[in-house]
Order: sequence, then C-alpha cells, then structure tokens
Amino acid sequence: MSFRPAARSDSSSLAAISIEVWIGTYIRNGVNGFFADYALSTFTADRFEALLGDPGESVIVSENRDGIDGFVRVTRDRAAPEGVASDTEITTLYVQPRHKGRGLGKALLAEGIAIARARGATSVWLTTNSENTDAIGFYQSQGFRVVGRTHFRIGDEAYPNEILLCDLAA
Repeated sequence: MSFRPAARSDSSSLAAISIEVWIGTYIRNGVNGFFADYALSTFTADRFEALLGDPGESVIVSENRDGIDGFVRVTRDRAAPEGVASDTEITTLYVQPRHKGRGLGKALLAEGIAIARARGATSVWLTTNSENTDAIGFYQSQGFRVVGRTHFRIGDEAYPNEILLCDLAA
C-alpha cells in the first residue's frame, strides 16, 4: 500500500472511483436515470479539481502500480448534524470493490484520522447509509459509535443515514 496526498491531476481518477463505488454500493436493483444523473453530475473531474483546491479539504489516495485504488477525504470546519460536537468529517472513504478485504479501508481511515489529529480535532464524524450494515460494522470495529441519524438527500428524496462519531483523545 502506498499513500499520498491527492493532486489535481488525480481528479478524473477520483471521479471514476466515486462513480464505481457509489453505484456498486447503493444501486442494487438496476440503474435508472434518477441515480445515473445524480452520479454523473456529482462525481466529476471538475468537482474534484475544485475540492482539491479547497484548504478545508484533505484527500489521501492509495495507489498500486496501475493507479489509484481508494481514497479518504477529510473536511474540516464542517457543520455536524445536531447533537454532534465535532467540526471534522470523514467525508468519503472509498475503496474499489476488487481491493476490499486487504486492509486498505482500515489503512485509509487511519490516514484520515491522522489528518484530523494533526489539525487538532478531538473527534471526527461521518455518515453512512442505514442499510449499509457492512460499513457500519467496519466503522464500529475502528472505534466509531452510532450517535444519531440524519438523511442523505437527492432532490426531493431522503435516505436514512447513521451518524457515527469517533473520539480521538487518547
């Protein structure tokens, strides 16, 4: 495993991984126009290029000899859902499905937590779809605990998400 900060030249790779992971994780019964339009308009190279220029954002990529196979994104000064006393979010943790099971997600999460600690955060939060029990279990095994529920919105549609928090004071 090799980790490094993402560069703007990684933008198209980050967009492609995001589309692959998001559709593979959340679209189980066929892709329709509603979800395809969301994925193709949200996960773009232009959006990642802008994000990588934002000083409040940090993205660490994992790469193998052929290219990027996962990434973690940490956002500081992010307003947390009500009742969560943290301004640092693990915004995204994506690993290509064919690379799962090798400890890559755990290592990327550790990289993200190290960024949060270096910025002086005493806790980090994240959200994940309430039906994504594998992800919830993974985060709990890494020291996160469920502290509430929020909703992820696409247009007028709302999808329940668990809010997880990890205390970093230790």
